[in-house]
Amino acid sequence: MSKVNIKPLADRVLVEPLPAETQTASGLFIPDSAQEKQHKGTVVAVGTGKKDEPLTVKVGDQVLYGKYSGSEISLDGKDYLMMREEDIMAII
Repeated sequence: MSKVNIKPLADRVLVEPLPAETQTASGLFIPDSAQEKQHKGTVVAVGTGKKDEPLTVKVGDQVLYGKYSGSEISLDGKDYLMMREEDIMAII
């Protein structure tokens, strides 16, 4: 888990996406042109929540999120997704 210098506001969460899988479960290698981004990631920073709704996720949680969730940002050469907690579908 990486340390970032950003603090999300309200109900926003900063997620570091997991890298695309390069091999199938049966051992076949997937070429770069056919790799898809995973919809899993690790929470690296959380906001304070809304007035009457505290956040459910915490730093270090592995989460599943929707395909078009969040905004992509790049900090210190790494890619992250900034999204609202409601865009997160599950904690793994």
